[in-house]
Amino acid sequence: MTHVFLVLAGGLGLFLFGMQSMTDGLRRLASRQLRAFLARFTKSPATGAVSGAIATAIIQSSSATMLTVIGFVGAGLMTFPQAIGVVYGANVGTTITGWLVALLGIKLQLGTVALPLLLASVLLVLLTGGRTARIGRVLAGFSLIFIGLDMMKDAVTGFEGWLTPEILPQDTVGGRLLLLLIGMVVTIVIQSSSAGVAATLVLLSAGLIDLGQGAAMVIGMDVGTTFTALIATIGGSRDMRRTAVAHSAYNVVTGFAAFTLLSFIVPVLESVFGANEPTALVAFHTLFNVVGVMLMLPLTRPFARVIEALVRGRSSEFTDALDRRLLGDPNAAMDAARTCALAIMRALFAATGAFLRPGGGPLPAPAVAQLEPALDDLQHYLARIRVSDDHPEVLNRYSALLHMYDHMHRMAHQLVAEDLTRKLVTDHGLRRPALVFGAAARRVADPARPLDPEWFTRISTLVSGRTHRLRRSALLREHVGLVSVPEVFELTDAMRWLVRTAHNADRCIYYAALAKNDQAKRTLSDRLPVDPEKPDSSEGRVEGS
Repeated sequence: MTHVFLVLAGGLGLFLFGMQSMTDGLRRLASRQLRAFLARFTKSPATGAVSGAIATAIIQSSSATMLTVIGFVGAGLMTFPQAIGVVYGANVGTTITGWLVALLGIKLQLGTVALPLLLASVLLVLLTGGRTARIGRVLAGFSLIFIGLDMMKDAVTGFEGWLTPEILPQDTVGGRLLLLLIGMVVTIVIQSSSAGVAATLVLLSAGLIDLGQGAAMVIGMDVGTTFTALIATIGGSRDMRRTAVAHSAYNVVTGFAAFTLLSFIVPVLESVFGANEPTALVAFHTLFNVVGVMLMLPLTRPFARVIEALVRGRSSEFTDALDRRLLGDPNAAMDAARTCALAIMRALFAATGAFLRPGGGPLPAPAVAQLEPALDDLQHYLARIRVSDDHPEVLNRYSALLHMYDHMHRMAHQLVAEDLTRKLVTDHGLRRPALVFGAAARRVADPARPLDPEWFTRISTLVSGRTHRLRRSALLREHVGLVSVPEVFELTDAMRWLVRTAHNADRCIYYAALAKNDQAKRTLSDRLPVDPEKPDSSEGRVEGS
């Protein structure tokens, strides 16, 4: 009996490792396409459900889908009700694993065929790189899934003498509740509802449990998988916690509905598929998830309002989006970093606009000083993002974020230089370009207005050109004795401050636009020609900016 348990444990381990390898490889292969697909087709809760189901079915990972969605919500690319729709669909898409197990692993028994495929796929991983190696990893995971299934099927034959449906909790309400709890515990322990469903299918195909017992366990596994998400989001961002709570609440509601209808559904499935037919259990799993989506879709907006009321969070915090749990997906982490960077950038622009206004305003230094901890947190978060060298488009996006942070940091440093800004609102000639820059800064600080890099570049060019002419005028006035030398230095220092601050503000907006999505496969410097006509254009620039 010890040998049987060891084989069962080994088979389950191979299945789990195979699932992890396959889903990780699929996610890396389809990461950019997945993000583009979700962003393009998730326009409402209904389309979100469809796109979530398709995306999860393709990459075989509801966790990866949810990470992407959380990043989108945090970045403002998707509303929370739309994200809930994707959560609905992800639950349907994850049932595809059960169909693969039932139709290929149990019916066709691909374990033996998977052995040479495993060798070929491992050779691909070892001898190649890039996309080919990732395909090899996917195939290796696929092979291990069916090898693990064969081991589990061989192991359960050793239980036939004592494990029968009769010794398990009986087909009563109390017995089903106990089986549901068993399914929850199994999922929490092994951290995979897919592996739990696969083990249940193996037991059902061997006749060791009946369909009603398997169905109760599968409901528990669906509910149990949400506890992992809840635990993982403790201390996380508001959007991550809302998504996890919505996922849990949805699974509990649909699980409760499926549990109350077991007595009606099981006999129908047995008559259609057969009593111990694995496809009957997979059909049940898919059916109650699809019906759950259809029931919840009309209620999505009130459901979202309930979740938002339960999980309020601190939406005003600049760094609330910087959740370390998103670091496993570089693009989701960059969505979070860009959201934080935009909030800090708008605060910098608000401080600038409040100072550069008719009649003058408060100096920006105190407001900027309060942003320094957030800038430090953003820098540390960006340093923890890891992007593979074989994803040039993602590297370009990461580079744009680093450039954006660099110019934000330079702008913040300039805003605390109070001694350089005295002449901006008092000198008659300099006051006009300064007020133009201040008005533009107030416009950018408004979160309701979309960023317009081309428009702000024109403002920056206008301010720079006007200041360049004023500089020549100031030198001429000093030459004829109209102003003193110290006054000229004050004026030119203020002019230089204005040009550099406007330039860094312009670059902040430009890189924020570049960092919005994955960029084309060209290096960042190829897309950023330096304007030789812009005065002081080399000031405060990093390489390629």
